Amino acid sequence: MNKKRLILSQPLLDVILARLAQEIIENNGDMKNSVVIGLQPRGIFLAKRIVKVLEEILGHKVDHGKLDATFFRDDFRRRDSILTPNSTDIDFVIENKKVILIDDVLATGRTVRAALDAMQAFGRPNKVELLCLIDRSYRRDIPIQPDYTGRKVNTQKSQKVLVEWQEQGFKTDKVWLMD
Repeated sequence: MNKKRLILSQPLLDVILARLAQEIIENNGDMKNSVVIGLQPRGIFLAKRIVKVLEEILGHKVDHGKLDATFFRDDFRRRDSILTPNSTDIDFVIENKKVILIDDVLATGRTVRAALDAMQAFGRPNKVELLCLIDRSYRRDIPIQPDYTGRKVNTQKSQKVLVEWQEQGFKTDKVWLMD
């Protein structure tokens, strides 16, 4: 039996997004030399939300895009099922820029490692920072840590974190821990 436990919902989720945006501004100033890149498939929803808050606070557009790292994964050819790639949409060069890479859940670190490789096609960034809504502690296979975290959640290997966004058709935004 699948048991679901609610980790986050509104309005706490809105408070966390506002805090994360403020932390980004503290470290990146006006964002003129920084860009936001959301990881496909679900990191793009969080990235859009963060960009919206940043633009409201700063009063100007923030360069942002979405990145698919499917073909850069180290398990790409080891899976039983065929992976279906998502689109990449980055219409700017990241050369010498500060990149804020955004994903909804950080678990093993393998997706982030793949994204770092995939980003090289768009230039060599000056610095890369990682933002994740949920940091699944005790799950890392690769020594990757977020610079910005919405919430740390201690999970077991058998558990899954599910993020539901209104943009995906859900009634409200929620984050669940599933057994």
